[in-house]
Amino acid sequence: MDEANWTSISEFVFSGVSDRQDLQPLIFAGLLATYLVNIVGNFMLLVLMWTNPQLRTPMYFLLSQLAIVDMGTVSVILPEALVHVLNKHRAISFTNCMVQLFIWLSMGNMGSYLLAAMAYDRYVAVCNPLRYATVVTQSLCLKMVAGSWVVVLLHALLDTVMVARLRYCGNHLQLFFCDLPPLLLLSCTRPITIELVIYTEGVLVMMTPFAFIVSSYIRIGLAVARLRSAEGLRKALVTCSSHLTVVILFYSTATSPYVYSDSSDTKENERVAAVFYTAVAPALNPLIYSLRNKDVAAALRRTGRKILAWGK
Repeated sequence: MDEANWTSISEFVFSGVSDRQDLQPLIFAGLLATYLVNIVGNFMLLVLMWTNPQLRTPMYFLLSQLAIVDMGTVSVILPEALVHVLNKHRAISFTNCMVQLFIWLSMGNMGSYLLAAMAYDRYVAVCNPLRYATVVTQSLCLKMVAGSWVVVLLHALLDTVMVARLRYCGNHLQLFFCDLPPLLLLSCTRPITIELVIYTEGVLVMMTPFAFIVSSYIRIGLAVARLRSAEGLRKALVTCSSHLTVVILFYSTATSPYVYSDSSDTKENERVAAVFYTAVAPALNPLIYSLRNKDVAAALRRTGRKILAWGK
């Protein structure tokens, strides 16, 4: 395409969660409720971990980092989405779009790396329980978290810089936030080099933790298969059930943007799927860990009794 046909973009316009005007009040209420559940649930989880010495362990340190990432993920997307539900002018400046993209990529990928670190924690807890305290230390968890942040921030920065350098022929994003696939679709020319870098490097960054999680659970499965006692099997399932549930929820929703085609009749489904992986899934994580975890439930009861005692 000629240089003259390229459009200088100062802002992007979102399509919103849905085109149906009669559903906007219901969408606003649903997004607001999901946002509040996420923030309140994850914040309560953090308070429990900070105030209960029983939860100051490597596993709960990793879980606290996941709670922070979940809150960051929804906070960079949902507040603006809520405003746009009530406002027909659903625009975001070019700069703010790139900032949102950078934070979204950082938080989203950091979630997968934290789940990988938690998978290693569960592997050691099941396969080497006697060595757990010496292998999975606070120092190791800090190093894993710090290293993960370095990887995901560099990955997000590379993708954001390359996308910011693209030439755009339009500014209408078929989504309610700035993400890579809809931005690449607006490029005037086929950015082969940029797409090649984004998808090869991106797949490597995203699939590495997934492959690690799968290999960890294969080893856990082999170890569980060798157990002869029903009690040992039950303990292994209890140890891994919450984490495995979160992993399945995370990856089943995170891969949804790449399932749909580019045809117009799938755009509505794609936007609905985006609500699940940006809003619903992060909100369910604290519920899964609080409802299925005896330590968290016990800490919640202790904190509740303390609050009641202070009120008297």
